[in-house]
This record gives sequence, structure tokens and C-alpha cells, in this order.
Amino acid sequence: MIRTETDPQELTLLDREAHAWVRRLTSGEATGADADALREWCRRSSAHASAFSSASRLWRAVEPASGMLDEAQRDDLRHRSRRIARRAFIGGAMAASTGGLLLAKPPLGLWPSYSELRADFRTGTGERRAISVADGVAVEMNARTSLSVTGSVVRLISGEASFSASEKRAGHLDVLADSGTTSMTDARFDIRRAGGEVRVTCYANEVRIAHPSGAIVLGARQQVSYSADAIVEAVSIDPAVASAWQRGLMIFDMTPLHEVIDDLNRYRAGHIVLLDRNLARSPVNGRFRIDRPDDALSQIELAFGIRRRTLPGGLVLLG
Repeated sequence: MIRTETDPQELTLLDREAHAWVRRLTSGEATGADADALREWCRRSSAHASAFSSASRLWRAVEPASGMLDEAQRDDLRHRSRRIARRAFIGGAMAASTGGLLLAKPPLGLWPSYSELRADFRTGTGERRAISVADGVAVEMNARTSLSVTGSVVRLISGEASFSASEKRAGHLDVLADSGTTSMTDARFDIRRAGGEVRVTCYANEVRIAHPSGAIVLGARQQVSYSADAIVEAVSIDPAVASAWQRGLMIFDMTPLHEVIDDLNRYRAGHIVLLDRNLARSPVNGRFRIDRPDDALSQIELAFGIRRRTLPGGLVLLG
């Protein structure tokens, strides 16, 4: 049985504060200042760090209920759980390292990492933002996106952004995302980074993508994806579908369910986890408004005959 609530009377003051930190981090509104404040809170004592560690291990509720993880992953989680339970937290240094680890590698991706929270530019849940980088390059950031900028070099830490350069611009722009670098002078293109995969979509002119496994030139109405160790062949796309998020829409056209869930996690507070891995690549069709993501979630439940369970911290289990 999965517990969906924690009795407030069973919690100490530190527990309640730790759960409040988890709620803040999963709200989609946490900032770099919040991340720094949490690190300081965890450094106060071993008890503070332990309370945050306990509040963070929401996967304890997930693990018995799902086949989401393969056996190796489950063994690793059990091992870490036993190790944390047995190990005494000694002094402020251990407390700080524990808080830092949970910020660097949030369980189940429930909240942004420390690097995301400390980015130069960041959007929250359901938020889109227009900025300028370099000279003559306009950027539109999708929800839950983090960017760092140094001169004419942009690093996409997470999320999705659209880049558009003026035709009169003389210099070039490099966008780093995971193991690849996308370069352009006067193109219009999107880059999306999610789940270990990066996707580059070119709408006008061309971009060049440099990757450890090779380089590729992407023309208008083309899209390519790459992971850390491979880049796939370019495919043609429908620009209206690929850029729908810029018009406040989610348009799914035979889109794998795991990508649909990635999108929903951008536009609603908390985090959705698909328990049945066999459904991850199942195609989804539909057109939904970004400001009403639960409409899509309800349709997924009906279409695949699965039900949703809600846990503390905004964690939603589908399965």
C-alpha cells in the first residue's frame, strides 16, 4: 500500500521544514537563492541533513508499487537506502555533502538540479520567457528551461529554447547541449534537452552540429537527435507541430508517450512518473493547451487504461 499523506503530528519540526523544502523544490518556482539557502539549512547539523534526506526519498513509496525500474536499478536504490539508513551523519561536512548530493541528483528528477537553479536564465513551471543573447540573437525559453551565457556561447542545461538570429548579424553563435554543439550565423532553430537526449530543429537557413561521433549540417524543416555517444540521421518535420509550444499549444502526432510526459512535466507542478515501461514508446495523438496540462493527463489515463496516484511532493504515478 502506498501512503499518500504524512500525518503532521508524526513529524518533528525539522521534518516539517524538510518537507516544506521538498514542496518548494517541486513547485517549479524554486530559485538559485533557494538552492543556496537549502544548502545552508542542511549544513546546520547532521539532523537537518538527515531530515532532508528522508523527505527526499520519495522513491521509497514508488519502488514497491512499480515495475518502472529494472532489477539493477532497484538493487541500486535498495543499496543506497540501506547505506543511508545505517550510516551516521558526522558533522557539518557530511550534512553539506548530503544536501549537495540531493541537489545535484534529485530523486526521480523531482526538482531542478543545483546547476539548473544557478543558471543565468531560468523559467519555472508553465512559464515562457523572451531574452536576448550575444548581438542580434533572440531567444524564447520554454517552461522549466535553464541557460547559461558567456559571450557568444550558450549552454542549454535543461529544457527547450528557440533561437533566432538577424540576417544582418555577422558573428556566429554556439549552443552547447550535452555532448554536442550547434553553431549558426543567421538561422532560426530550437534545441530541446530531456532524458539524456538532445533534439535540434531547424526552421530557416542552416545550423551545423558538432558531435563526438561526427558532424551534420541541418537545413530548414529538418530535425536531428543525439545522445551522449551517437547522433541519428536527420528527418523532415512539420514546423507548425514542432513549434507549437511557442503558440501555447502541445500538438502530439504519433509522439511517444514518454515524450508527452516530459512535456506535461514542464507545464504542471510536481512530477509525473510512468510506471509501465512497456508504454513508454506508445504513440499519442492530440492537441492541448499548455495552460491546461491535466486535460492531456486525463486523456492519457483513458486512452491507455491506466490510473493516476498522487503522492507527497506532487509526485504522480501513472500505471
